[in-house]
Amino acid sequence: MIITQRWLGTATAMLLVATMISTVPSGAHAAPANDVTIAVQHRLIEEAAVAAGQGARAAGLADTRVTVTRRDGRAWAFGTAVLVAPQEEGLYPSGWIFVARHQRGEWQVAFEGEATFAELTAAAPASVVPRQEMAALTAPGTLAANGDFRTGMRLPFTVGQSWTLRGGPHGWSGSPRPFSSIDLQGGDQRVLAVRAGTAYTMCKGWIRVIHDRGYATDYYHLWNNINVDGASVSAGTYLGDTGTDITCGGSASSRHVHLGLRQNSAYVAIATHNLGKWVPREGSTAYEGSALHGSKRVYVGGALYNYGALGFTQGIVDSNGGTSISRRSGPGTGYGVVGSLADGATASIACSSNGTSLTGRWGASTLWNKLTDGTWVPDAYLYTGSASQVNGSC
Repeated sequence: MIITQRWLGTATAMLLVATMISTVPSGAHAAPANDVTIAVQHRLIEEAAVAAGQGARAAGLADTRVTVTRRDGRAWAFGTAVLVAPQEEGLYPSGWIFVARHQRGEWQVAFEGEATFAELTAAAPASVVPRQEMAALTAPGTLAANGDFRTGMRLPFTVGQSWTLRGGPHGWSGSPRPFSSIDLQGGDQRVLAVRAGTAYTMCKGWIRVIHDRGYATDYYHLWNNINVDGASVSAGTYLGDTGTDITCGGSASSRHVHLGLRQNSAYVAIATHNLGKWVPREGSTAYEGSALHGSKRVYVGGALYNYGALGFTQGIVDSNGGTSISRRSGPGTGYGVVGSLADGATASIACSSNGTSLTGRWGASTLWNKLTDGTWVPDAYLYTGSASQVNGSC
């Protein structure tokens, strides 16, 4: 249950505010250039100027990284577009997948997240966007605002290992909100995909994986990262090693992975979502905070054990400070106790019904969940990632 700083145009010229990093472009534009790379570069510069606002408009070609990975004659192109950041603490690159079509002497360029991106992607020939990949790129998104924060994701390392929470929730670009990212280090250093999806190399050291339910995850600072262009990956696929790579900007004082969460083509707050049966929680400032597994709270500097992914019809017992909760024969405290579940245990839900109102960590709820063994537990003491039923009514 859950209820103006600038970029570098040269080594010394500052250009773009860090807040543009989470900005999604407003719409596709046509660029009067015969070369698609130049057309995409102009789009990047345009987006930098819009995001920077007054007084910081001079992003240059040296700040762009455009990789055209596929073409169909002179009519279509596909690839990645990145605005690099200064190699300074708290600054990160901004990047998009793009599709472009040449018509009437100019290129129409669309970045992911724009209304016309899905339209152009669907119209592109299979040589530019294969049909299976098109489905992943154009799938309808979902909104966390409806109270559903289920991700089906694990932590980005081997199940059964423990890694250090190096940095609690913070923005993709450091302090600016939303606090979409966490930093992890340790273990065998192998960074793995948190869930199945379609993977792209945005630039050296940076992989993006597009998942279902509108989600995507970004992995930055990688060493030895894989080179992928729309490859299908499974949960646990190797993406690279933790590192300090800052080819596209930012800083890293020690090797780690900077993991960012996106939904509907924009960075979203990672808090309250689940990763490997842990629930990140924000602190009072960026990089602070903690993660919860049931009532167990781990702060920055502590170890997170990878329990694997939380299923969409499962919950984590959160006794809100206790050691266990009671299992009952029906949906309410008036029914007899028939057992217990330990704090942090994973419970599989068969269906749900209303019963006695109880208040737990995530608020008050009358919802009770019937487990697959036939017993009942209150939703108020079960983190599922949703404030509603997750497997229908009983």
